Amino acid sequence: MARAPGITELFSWPDGHLRTLLRDPLGFHLRARERFGDVLRFRIGPVLIHFLYHPDHVRRVLYDNPKNYLRGWHYRLVGRLFGDNLVASEGAVWLRQRRLAHPAFLRQRLAGYANVMVDATSQLLSRWGVDAVAGKAVEIGPEMSRLALAIASRTLFDRDVSHEADRVGKMFSDVGRYLEARFNRPFTTLPSWVPTATNRRFKQAVGTLNELVLALIRERRAEGRDHGDLLSMLMQARDEETGESMTDDQLRSESLTFLIAGHETSATALTWTWYLLATHASILHWARTEVERVLGKRVLTFADVAHLNTTRTVIEESMRLYPPIWALVRHVVADDEIGGFHIPRGSMIVLVPFVTHRHPGVWPEPDKFDPERFASAQNAQGPKGAYFPFLGGPHQCIGNEFAMIEMQLIVAMVLQHFDLELGPDQAIVPRPSITLRPSGPLRLILKQMNCPAQ
Repeated sequence: MARAPGITELFSWPDGHLRTLLRDPLGFHLRARERFGDVLRFRIGPVLIHFLYHPDHVRRVLYDNPKNYLRGWHYRLVGRLFGDNLVASEGAVWLRQRRLAHPAFLRQRLAGYANVMVDATSQLLSRWGVDAVAGKAVEIGPEMSRLALAIASRTLFDRDVSHEADRVGKMFSDVGRYLEARFNRPFTTLPSWVPTATNRRFKQAVGTLNELVLALIRERRAEGRDHGDLLSMLMQARDEETGESMTDDQLRSESLTFLIAGHETSATALTWTWYLLATHASILHWARTEVERVLGKRVLTFADVAHLNTTRTVIEESMRLYPPIWALVRHVVADDEIGGFHIPRGSMIVLVPFVTHRHPGVWPEPDKFDPERFASAQNAQGPKGAYFPFLGGPHQCIGNEFAMIEMQLIVAMVLQHFDLELGPDQAIVPRPSITLRPSGPLRLILKQMNCPAQ
């Protein structure tokens, strides 16, 4: 008979472990795995929660028995706020949307998106050239967010909204602050219908974003022209079984999700990559050596991506240490057994990539930044469930290869043009929010290399 997990505690508010969890979730989880093992159970009121840290347990939830572990209340909240989409839906609705969206992310389409990525990055590098000459440090987080937003909007809508980055960024910030509060303080944060200042800003931001996206969809319907972007692909897609296409509301929900998630996670991952490269000179040199060998001084193309293997391992290792999605929630449909432990139906599962990616049973020297651990095809990413920055199983992020190509192109182009140095007096640690962000502004000093042609 399956046993109960090694620890069962009733966490009290405001004292005890719950307070520690809320104040320092990353430290709490790392210490909990060391002290109690790979399964931790506790109860908050009526809610029974299991934190699972071992890759085998992740594999059970995401790969082997995913229908028993539906996406949790966080995703349902997103669905209520933004509508049914690939992030929030389940079952037949999710499967239909996935089938309709899949052609937009086929590899032959990615080549066209790569041209947008290269062009947007070239514009950034031209601006950075002025900063480098002036000896000015750049705050890399907002720079990556603006670049990722330009790429996301141009590939999605064939329209660059990054020139409205301050306005659009404020709307994203208002949405993010609300969701962060609801996700991190679910028992004390007031629901969106309560007219607090935060809730009013959130509802106004969501309303404006929805109006912007719907206006683009209606304009595209009236125009009737294929722009070769993601929106055109989604509008043309037909369900193989029914012949139906997405409604305007479904297009709005999917487009808004792609726009928000598609730029936020990439920007976060890139920010951590630059931090790690700027603090590891030998690895920075190793990565630049590959870029010089593959590209020389010529302009990068989509075909070069296949040869930027070191660049890819640097990004993969960055996402191992600092996965943008640092935790995810699942709801247990039926009784199950994981690792010899009984997992009752109706309880909650929380997977923590930040901890699993550091599991000493899988990753030697787990806190060390070592991209070479991903260099061997045989050992890369460890056993299934050990590495899942894009989640895994049926619900793996549909845009994972889009994001990897985007990040490889950006990293290679920056290394081709600039050397990077961490600005003085910066103590950067990870801060868990909706994504895993640096604790403060990350400023880098740029030194221009011998410039290749553009």
